[in-house]
Amino acid sequence: MDIKVQPMGDYMTNCYIITVQDKDFIIDPGVDALRWIKTQVKNPVAVLNTHGHFDHVWSNTEVKNEYGIKLYTPKDDEPMLQMDPYGMGMPASYPDVLVQPDEEIEIQGVKIKFHHFPGHTPGCSAIAFNEHLFTGDFIFKGSIGRFDFPMSNAKDMKNSLAKVLKWEDDYHIYPGHGGKTTMKSEKESLVQWYNYI
Repeated sequence: MDIKVQPMGDYMTNCYIITVQDKDFIIDPGVDALRWIKTQVKNPVAVLNTHGHFDHVWSNTEVKNEYGIKLYTPKDDEPMLQMDPYGMGMPASYPDVLVQPDEEIEIQGVKIKFHHFPGHTPGCSAIAFNEHLFTGDFIFKGSIGRFDFPMSNAKDMKNSLAKVLKWEDDYHIYPGHGGKTTMKSEKESLVQWYNYI
């Protein structure tokens, strides 16, 4: 497995390209992501969203149309892909596949699990390729995603933290913003946030 990352836009939102068995999976194509993606992919097969916030989905339509590939989005965040609440001119996008909470999907022989962790958004998910977890705005290095936005929910975030704290396996964590970390390294921080909420 090969993992490439490039921060996009004013919010430095991480766009990832995961290459497995010579297939390229694009996670969270943010503002102006296509220009970078074009220099990195050889065989793009899907666009995957961790959640529906504009800085993560801005280039969804541009990328999927460029390569004729499908867009996979957590079901509960689908309405956000057509909303532009901040009036920023975000292009609307329309998922081809609405992923159910905690659903495992298979794309061209590659298994991908969408772990549902609502709180930051209703459909917020961490996308797992084996032991590699792309957490969007759920877990950051030393922190978690905000839960005071419209459509955020503090109670859901607390429940999501309780859920992930039960995990015993370690994961390599690739957040939506900032540098990578591991689940083992973040346990203490996650406990502190759970107790805070």
